[in-house]
Amino acid sequence: MTAHGLLISAPRSGSGKTTVTLGLLAALRRRGVRVRAAKSGPDFIDPAFHAAATGYGSINLDSWAMPPALLDALMAEAGRADIVMIEGAMGLFDGVEGDTGRTGASADLAARYHLPVLLVLDVAAQAQSAAAVTRGFITHDPAVRIAGVILNKVGSPRHTRLVSDAIAALGIPVVGSIPRDTALVLPERHLGLVQAGEHTDLSARLAHLADMAEAHLDLDAIAALASPIAIQGNLAVPALPPPGQRIALAQDAAFSFIYPHLVAGWRKANAEIVAFSPLANEPPPDDCDVCWLPGGYPELHASKLASAHRFRESLARFAMTRPVHGECGGYMVLGERLEDADGITHVMTGLLSHATSFKRRKLHLGYREARLLADSPLGPVGARIRGHEFHYASLVSAGHDEPLAELTDAQGQPVAERGGRRGHVTGTFFHAIARAES
Repeated sequence: MTAHGLLISAPRSGSGKTTVTLGLLAALRRRGVRVRAAKSGPDFIDPAFHAAATGYGSINLDSWAMPPALLDALMAEAGRADIVMIEGAMGLFDGVEGDTGRTGASADLAARYHLPVLLVLDVAAQAQSAAAVTRGFITHDPAVRIAGVILNKVGSPRHTRLVSDAIAALGIPVVGSIPRDTALVLPERHLGLVQAGEHTDLSARLAHLADMAEAHLDLDAIAALASPIAIQGNLAVPALPPPGQRIALAQDAAFSFIYPHLVAGWRKANAEIVAFSPLANEPPPDDCDVCWLPGGYPELHASKLASAHRFRESLARFAMTRPVHGECGGYMVLGERLEDADGITHVMTGLLSHATSFKRRKLHLGYREARLLADSPLGPVGARIRGHEFHYASLVSAGHDEPLAELTDAQGQPVAERGGRRGHVTGTFFHAIARAES
C-alpha cells in the first residue's frame, strides 16, 4: 500500500502548526488510522510529541543537512503507514540561500515528494486580509501546492465566515477553524516546548487536542487532501557511522537532544545503545566502547550534575581508554565550569578546559558544516558533517584544548566555534545530523 502524505505549514512560527499537527495525529489515531509523523528541520522536541500522539517513532527530514538519498530513505521509513503528516518549521518558504531543493525550507519537502500543503493561518488580528496571504502562498512557487487552509484563533462565527468566504473565492477549501483557547497552548521554555517526557498529564493533553480536532476540523476532508508519496530506498546506511559497537548514551532530563534517525541508523548497523542517567549519578556502562553525551538542559540541572560524583569520576576513568563525545549540553558538561541563570558557577567534569555560562545568554542559531581536524566519534579526520547549532549558553573561556573541527555556516562563512579535543575526549556546540555529500 502506498502511503499518503500531507505537509502542515504556516506563514510564520507561532501560527499553531504543532497544535494542529498533534490534534490531527491524536484524532486520526483515535479513529484507528495508522498515522505517522515527521518534523521538517533540526528539531529535537516536536518528534517526541509526535511519537506520543501516534504510538510510532517520529523522525526529522532536513533538505539542507541530509543528502537526498538519506532523505528518501527516511521518508520511506516514515511511509510505513496509512497517512504521513509532516510538521513544517518556521514559515513554509523559510530556509537558507542555496541550491534549489536544498535550502532546509519545508517547501523543499513539499516539492520533492509532491506533498499537498495544509496551511495554518493565525487570523487573530485580521479577517479578509487572510485571503491575500493565502493568494501569495498559492502563487509563490508553482512546485508547491496549497491544498487547504485551517484558521486558527478565530474570534466568533462572524469572524470565521468573513475569512472563510474570502479564501473560498480563491478555490482553496477551508477545512477547519479553531477558536481561541489558552488550554490548547503547550508550555514553553528557552529552547522550545517543555519536553514531552516532562508532562505528567501528556495523555490528557493529547486527548484534549484530539477533542479539539474532532470538534473544529473536518477530519474526512483533511485525510482526503493527502496524496500518494512516491517513496523509494531504505535506511541501509546510517546518517553517521556508529561511533562504537556498544554506545553508552546519556538519557535523562538533562541529556535528551539526539536525533531519532541517528539512533535508528546505529541500531540498523547492529550497534547496541545502552542508556544511562548522569542525573541519577549513574556511570557510563563499563562494557561499552564509546560514550555519547547529547544536548539537553544541563543548565537547569547544573547543581545536581556537579554533585553527581560517581558519574563524574567514572566518566573520567572511561575517557582514559575510550572515546567520549559531547554535543551542545554534553559539551558544556565536559568543560570545567558551568554558570547557571542565577550566576552560580558549578564544577563540571573538567575533561575539556573550556567554561560556559547560561547567565550571559546569547542566541547561537543556524546550520553548520564541520570539517573534522582529528578522528572522533563523529567520523575520521577530514570528514565533513552537516548539522545545526541552537543554544543560548556562551563560551566564557575557550580553554586550551586542540580544536575539533573547522565550522562554516550555511553560506560557507567561517564561524568562531570549533569545539575541543583532548586525548579521547571531544565536544562541540554543533549537533551532527548527517555526513555531507562527498
